[in-house]
Amino acid sequence: MALKPKFSIITITFNAESVIDPTLKSVLAQTYTNYEYLLIDGGSTDSTVEKAKASGIEFAHIVSEPDNGLYDAMNKGIALATGDYLCFLNAGDAFHAPDTLQTIVDTIKDEKKLPHVLYGETAEVDEKRNFVRMRRLQAPENLNWRSFKDGMLVCHQAFYARRDIAPMYDLKYRLSGDVDWCIKVMKKSTRLVKVDATVIDYLQDGLSIKNHRASLIERFKVMSCHYGLLPTIGRHIWFVLRAVIKR
Repeated sequence: MALKPKFSIITITFNAESVIDPTLKSVLAQTYTNYEYLLIDGGSTDSTVEKAKASGIEFAHIVSEPDNGLYDAMNKGIALATGDYLCFLNAGDAFHAPDTLQTIVDTIKDEKKLPHVLYGETAEVDEKRNFVRMRRLQAPENLNWRSFKDGMLVCHQAFYARRDIAPMYDLKYRLSGDVDWCIKVMKKSTRLVKVDATVIDYLQDGLSIKNHRASLIERFKVMSCHYGLLPTIGRHIWFVLRAVIKR
């Protein structure tokens, strides 16, 4: 019998009225409907929540209250989720196509049991939803927890973790907790399956982009924690050299 996993799609918002529509429309358009949708809002003072309620989507949960940052909101989503896989679809980001979830499910139709992680490629789009480029770091054919030594090779939104192995986010991180979370998930995983498709349209306006320097510093701390300080220093020297060579 073909596997028919349930996806817990979690969108984190705060005053996101200008970018939320494409996200909502991409969920509503999915041809595979075994999912639940959770909106975790930080207490928006604009029309974010009203737009969500008027979208036509039947939400499993809409929570709108102050939180302690992005990863605290994500933890709220995990706590409420009941699906097989967690899918974090941030405000402004969108599923690449109406058949994205179906494509993911078709990829694992011959699996005996649900893989621990499903992952795919990411396209970057601008505010007008125009394609800009494919994400610079591409998803490898074979992914494991050591893969992120070379950087975050899979976009967080294109990384679907099985809920039963997913930890809560570490709130000591403010910008790169997703890197830490993905590595922790992969350390618990024995079966990670690549979906040979673009699964996410990523809006080039994320929190980590706006705080790029602080994000890089925090990411260094995350990588040092998992891979060791000296190897991480050596790897970052190579990152700098690689960037210079490519210019």
